[in-house]
Amino acid sequence: MGFQRIVRFVPKGSESKILLGEPVDASVDVGAAVRKGEEVQVRVYSGGSVLDAGSPTGETAVIGRVLSPLARKEVGTIRCIGLNYKKHAEEAKMSIPDIPTLFLKPDTCLADPWPAPTIIPKHTIESDSADYESELAIVIGKEAKNVSESDALDYVLGYTASNDISSRASQFAQTQWCYSKGFDGACPIGPVLVAKEVIRDVGKLQMRGLKNGKVLQESPLTDLIFSVPQIVSFVSQGTTLQPGTIIITGTPAGVGFAKKPSEVLHDGDEFVVEILPHIGSLYNVMKNEA
Repeated sequence: MGFQRIVRFVPKGSESKILLGEPVDASVDVGAAVRKGEEVQVRVYSGGSVLDAGSPTGETAVIGRVLSPLARKEVGTIRCIGLNYKKHAEEAKMSIPDIPTLFLKPDTCLADPWPAPTIIPKHTIESDSADYESELAIVIGKEAKNVSESDALDYVLGYTASNDISSRASQFAQTQWCYSKGFDGACPIGPVLVAKEVIRDVGKLQMRGLKNGKVLQESPLTDLIFSVPQIVSFVSQGTTLQPGTIIITGTPAGVGFAKKPSEVLHDGDEFVVEILPHIGSLYNVMKNEA
């Protein structure tokens, strides 16, 4: 196996250099540490992409700015599974689906974790309907088409955290979800990509979503309706998934629109997607579009 937990980052003291590497402390929550201003040391890898990370160079660096594990040019169209947690289907008052519900986000949705801002589009500000969705993201490591469920994990490189930023006013005005979830920067991911060999059973992961420190979502991944092998197999039928393809797997109960009163996102709000163990915390701070 190559890396176990890898991060893509700009090192301290550099504004243009982008590096890959593994945190020296295998247990550190990279997102939380960076948010707190702590120095995170990384063993630098020789590769230029998590899809071909290379090997340790023997050098170390300190994270200056953390980036999404993948660059926009690497991800193509982002596949998204909707309504994939039993309790979320219940809170949305929708039936449990018989097959995965699929929608798409363009690559322009891909965004970095904090300190990059997460933008709330102008028309979403006007309708006061920006919402969060904590999600586990799958990263495909090699070309996949017509994959069986039994072979599906062979095509998975690893897992990271994602936030499916949504405009509920737009979503509820339409039957299709691509528009309401497809805005620029509406799919921040990261910061750590964890190899599938480390997370052999996603059902052992716990997910939380926190707005300004308040826990709004909390769920084990055993509440998933469709498993990772089922999702990868389904999405690959008749469709070639290129290396770097991201598949976000749905959100648990506790989304903002379902709460009374609703918990929408505003300028300056901090939202954290926390997936433990191994993956850690994806921090996003909201900023209104100018």
